[in-house]
Amino acid sequence: MAMKYCRFQTNGQAQYGLVESVAGRESIVRILLTPPEEAEGDMESLRTRRIEPIPLDEAALLPPVRPSKIVCVGRNYREHAAELGHEVPKEPLIFLKATSALLAPGATVRRPKISERVDYEGELGVVIGRTCFQPPADADIKRYILGYTCVNDVTARDLQEKDGQWSRAKGFDTFCPVGPLVTDEIDPCFGAGAGVGVETRVNGAVKQNGNTRDFIFDLQRVIRHIAQAMTLFPGDLIPSGTPSGVGPVVAGDLMEVTVEGVGTLRNPVADE
Repeated sequence: MAMKYCRFQTNGQAQYGLVESVAGRESIVRILLTPPEEAEGDMESLRTRRIEPIPLDEAALLPPVRPSKIVCVGRNYREHAAELGHEVPKEPLIFLKATSALLAPGATVRRPKISERVDYEGELGVVIGRTCFQPPADADIKRYILGYTCVNDVTARDLQEKDGQWSRAKGFDTFCPVGPLVTDEIDPCFGAGAGVGVETRVNGAVKQNGNTRDFIFDLQRVIRHIAQAMTLFPGDLIPSGTPSGVGPVVAGDLMEVTVEGVGTLRNPVADE
């Protein structure tokens, strides 16, 4: 069953909603009575309640995921590694991003006072659907994936270079916008997969234009690599790397990350 879902605020409560097209508009048509991360991949078993459709662009959206951890992949496009003057990694380069950095679609990214350069990084995000730890060699990694979303891996670039390790530069509050929804309707590249486009715009101007078929490490390799070290739980989020074209934003800018077949994540920028 094809599936798209979001998380939104209604009557002071956070709810998950199934999203379908109604009269040509993506709309929330059902409330999920059980969170998707409790389904262990079996979304069809979740109980739902039909509601009067709410157009997605009119809903008070929240981040569509509640991960136990955010495991990011660095330098997963050759041209991005080159533009930062870094070597192409020989195996997936992973780092953790703080869950307190999560931000809803439309909410404001804050540039911290202690940073002189804050960059956008548009990415495809992978949402885990089943518990995964050291999967067998013949396991189909796709069965561990619930779906895909848009992520902006906002980065204090000057602090990243200063610190050496990336926890602070990537982990500021508001530095992980996610959404607007999660879908399983795309093929983002497993081995010889077709791939999907990843585009970032700032104030309407295209800054990044990549495709996941250009990954250095495909999602099979990435997820196996992470799961050799740590258990991936349902709901965990894996931003899969950013294409070339990263650059700084300033207060008043509008960042837009579009993943083909998923949607567009929009967030304005303000100074702290």
